[in-house]
Amino acid sequence: MDSLTQIALGSAVTVAVMGRRTAVWKSALWGAVAGTLPDLDAFIDHGDAVLNMVLHRAESHALLFLTLGAPVLAWIVARLHGEGPLWRRWWLALWLALVTHPLLDTMTVYGTQLLQPFSDHPFGVGSLFIIDPAYTLPLLAGVIAVLCGARLRWNQAGLALSTLYIGWSVLAQQHATEVARADLQSKGVDVQQLLVTPAPLNTVLWRLVAMTPTHYLEGHYGLLDDDRQITWTVHERGADLEAAVAGHAGAQRIRAFSHGYYSLSRDGDNYFITDLRMGQEPSYVFRFDLADGSGQTPTVGRGARNDLDSGLRWLSARVRGIEVPSPGAQAPGVKLLGAAELSVPVQ
Repeated sequence: MDSLTQIALGSAVTVAVMGRRTAVWKSALWGAVAGTLPDLDAFIDHGDAVLNMVLHRAESHALLFLTLGAPVLAWIVARLHGEGPLWRRWWLALWLALVTHPLLDTMTVYGTQLLQPFSDHPFGVGSLFIIDPAYTLPLLAGVIAVLCGARLRWNQAGLALSTLYIGWSVLAQQHATEVARADLQSKGVDVQQLLVTPAPLNTVLWRLVAMTPTHYLEGHYGLLDDDRQITWTVHERGADLEAAVAGHAGAQRIRAFSHGYYSLSRDGDNYFITDLRMGQEPSYVFRFDLADGSGQTPTVGRGARNDLDSGLRWLSARVRGIEVPSPGAQAPGVKLLGAAELSVPVQ
C-alpha cells in the first residue's frame, strides 16, 4: 500500500495498544515510524530493474525479521522517553505496527515475501488497490480525532471500519471472479489462469486478466453494471518468443514473480517482458527491456502509464456502471470478444 496508508495504519495500531499509558502523540509518532520502516528497501538500487522489482517487499517485509527487530525498536523508544516499565507494551505495539505493514501489502497484487528467508514466494491476494481512500480515510480520521483530544474509541472505530473494508474487498473480488468465469465459459474461452484485481482507488470496478496458451484477455466488471456481459480485448502474449529468452535470468524472475501473468514482445533486436498485473492496456507499470535476450546486460525498466485525465474520466464513468470503452479497447487493431462484437478464436 502507499506510504500514507502504512503511516496511518501503524499509528492507529500503536495508539490502540498503548492507549493512555503514554502520550498519544508518542504512540502515533512511533507507530508511523514502524509503519514506514519496511518500505525503506525501496531506496536500495540493485543495478538491475528486474532485481529492483522482485527484491522489494522481500527481507524487509519478512515476518521473522520484523519480529526479531521489534524488541530492539521498543527498547530504543522506551529508553528515549524514559518509559522503561512500558518496554513490553511498546514491544507489542511496535511489533503489531511492523507486521501489519506486510500483511496489508499482501492484500495488493504486487507480491510480498512474508516467509523470507525460508521462501521467496510472493504472496498477493489482490483485493485492494495500492491506493484506496475508503480504506485509508477511516484510519486517518480515527488517529487525528484522538490526537485532537477525542476518546480512544474513535481510533478503534477507524481500525474496525478499515478491517471490515478489507473483508468486503475479498467478498467483492470473489463475486467478480465468479461473474468473469461464467462469462468466459459462455463465450467458449478455456483459460489457464484468471486474475481479478480492483481498478484504481476503489473496490466497485474490477480489472480482469485471463490467460490462454497464446493470448491474454483484458476486461472490466463493475458491481453497478446493469449487464453481466463482459467485453474483452484480446492480445498476443508472445508465446513464440519464449525460447529466445528462456535462459534470461530476468525473464525467469518475472515469470515466477508475476505468477505467470506476463507477456513477451519484440522490437527489432530487443526483447521485452511485461508484468500484466499492474497497469491497464496499453500501458503497464512494469515492462522491462531484456536487450537481445541473452542476459549479458542489466535489464532496463520501460514502464508507462495511461493518460491521467482520460483515465480518471473513464474510471468515474465505469464505477457508476456506465459502459465506456476501456483505453485498451480504443487502440487501433485490437480484437474484441464480447456480446456485441464478432467473436475471435482464442486458443
